[in-house]
Amino acid sequence: MTELREPPEAPGIRTARRRYVTVCALLWLPPGLGMASMVLLFGERGMSLAAVAGLFAAHSLTVAVLELPTGGLSDFLGRRPVLAMAGALNVVAFTLVGLGTTAWVLTAGMVLMGAARALASGTAEAWYVDTVQAHSGPDAELRTGLARGGSATSAALAAGLLLGGALPWLLGAGSDLGARLSEATSGAVLPLSVPVLLGAALRVVFVCYVLTVLREPPRPEATLRSVLRGVPVTILGGLRLGGHDALVRRVLLTAAAVGSALAAIELLIPGRTVELTGAPGSGAMVYAALACAGFVCNGVGSHLAPLAARIAGSGERAVLVCLVTGAGGMLLLGLIATTTHPLATALAVVGFCLLYLGIGAASPNQNDLLHRRVTSAGRATALSVQSLALQLVGALAGLVVGALRPGPLPWLLTGAVLLFGALLWLRRVETRSAPDTTITPGSRAGMS
Repeated sequence: MTELREPPEAPGIRTARRRYVTVCALLWLPPGLGMASMVLLFGERGMSLAAVAGLFAAHSLTVAVLELPTGGLSDFLGRRPVLAMAGALNVVAFTLVGLGTTAWVLTAGMVLMGAARALASGTAEAWYVDTVQAHSGPDAELRTGLARGGSATSAALAAGLLLGGALPWLLGAGSDLGARLSEATSGAVLPLSVPVLLGAALRVVFVCYVLTVLREPPRPEATLRSVLRGVPVTILGGLRLGGHDALVRRVLLTAAAVGSALAAIELLIPGRTVELTGAPGSGAMVYAALACAGFVCNGVGSHLAPLAARIAGSGERAVLVCLVTGAGGMLLLGLIATTTHPLATALAVVGFCLLYLGIGAASPNQNDLLHRRVTSAGRATALSVQSLALQLVGALAGLVVGALRPGPLPWLLTGAVLLFGALLWLRRVETRSAPDTTITPGSRAGMS
């Protein structure tokens, strides 16, 4: 009796998956490097806490303003040129932030960084889905590659966070190399600058890799007139999709719910670690270690996403189960928010890890469903709308959480929002494929 086996995977799909994973790692390693040192670097440059908040606000506002236009640009011009532009802008941005000593130079760096973040948002994922569907058609298996890309992203952030925190310490503790470096560059390069400048160098590698390795189907030649006319049409199409398609609407509402949970984590966990350790310095170290653990759990969750879908029976059921798991982690954090007992602290770590594990496993499954609902001509725009929903609701939730009194309420409120996002997936929606998932020369699907 012949044993039934799944058909072998096409070499082109394996190559696309490997390149996508590499792009994800190169894309997110530099932000991880800067995450540990950037706030402290701004302080060393003489920026007040209010000024530092203003610099990050400039970055966030730039991302929000450009999220949809750059998604439309990616759908119109192509993935490779937009990713290369994002990398080139980041080279300049990280250099300005690493070497800048005045407020206007640092602001320019953060604005350029925000523009690059918007350009890169969803573009690599759109390239991967386009490539796989070009090889195997609209029903191609996407979840495995999306899961591995999510794992690579989380691993890069975690590795960058550890390396970015260790480099300034190695250059400043027990070594005069940092002092020599600062003296040789007339104070332009501090030990805290090194991770950011290393990030700029890695962005050069990223640009070279994108231009050399990523291939995509040829697109019609773009002119300034066609861009000005086509990008707004693509953006409007992406916005209308969320209003007309129930499954896409669920994806967007889920992104908003996840944004509220992450906003609460980012605002409340640092204070809790300081409360636990009794000092800001040690609290910051604990928070960095906890953030690294969160990225690891997020990566593990992404890796387990295909398994979750098989066990749950479908991608929709997997999203439901995973988001309920994440909401359980948030509610657990709320229940023990008023105590620093060792057992409560251990449970808080468990809740934190459950949140990141749950949203990590949910993301590839819901994006797999999303990509079957959109065409190649609007794929990056749809991902940008999803990202914008997460960011805007996260910003609003941050304001609400900041206005509430410390205690269980902020945790329970945002946990309830995440649970609501999970319960949206109780009812099954027909998972049809988009009618057209390719772009051929001389035509642009979805833009007529």
